[in-house]
Amino acid sequence: MAKTDKEIPKTIQEMFDAGVHFGLIKSRRDPSTKSYIFGQKGSMEIFDLEKTSGMLEKALEQVSKLGTEKKTILFVSSKNESKSLVKSAAERLSMPFIAGRWIGGLLTNFNEIKKRSSRLVDLESKKEKGELIKYTKKERLLLDREMANLNELFGGIRTLTKIPDAIFVVDSRKESIAVLEAKGMKVPVIALASSDCNLKEVTFPIPGNDASRSSIEYILKRVTDAYQSAPVAAPAPTV
Repeated sequence: MAKTDKEIPKTIQEMFDAGVHFGLIKSRRDPSTKSYIFGQKGSMEIFDLEKTSGMLEKALEQVSKLGTEKKTILFVSSKNESKSLVKSAAERLSMPFIAGRWIGGLLTNFNEIKKRSSRLVDLESKKEKGELIKYTKKERLLLDREMANLNELFGGIRTLTKIPDAIFVVDSRKESIAVLEAKGMKVPVIALASSDCNLKEVTFPIPGNDASRSSIEYILKRVTDAYQSAPVAAPAPTV
């Protein structure tokens, strides 16, 4: 018997309304997503939202655990559809983010990358305190340009003082370099991944539409809610 609207689980209805179920054309399907495909509508494959719901819950359990332990999640996306959404989600949690091109070596060569972001923090601090006034007008102009360039590359990770405890990416195929670096550094990857992504490369994949703004926004909200609502870990007993 077909389910009525009232019998459809809330999460599945919400995902359907957000368009999470839309995949890509069959010819673009990665073999790892085959078992998550329910059928086809026109030329587009459709995700089985019951299976996606199960994978989402596993991902949210991990996010909740990270929240309980106050761990750091680095949010990543270079897609036009999701850059602003990823930035907003990260800022909601006071987390670092990359909303643009991935910085090669961010994880595998973190100490060198950290030097560049620290340079940005140092310059911004000196400017705020008025310490750059001692330089000539031309020198200040060059320093302002340097800050602008550094901010574009490292602005979202200025608070990242160590390798993150996990990364969240939108479209693991597009962010393959970030996923590869995370895998090499044993950093768990949580990803919203469409039917062209290799889910085996992701620690906690969420099979679903990674190209629609409404779909991305829904998943990000669930992730940020899970982190914020996580119970605080009890302090370690004193000896």
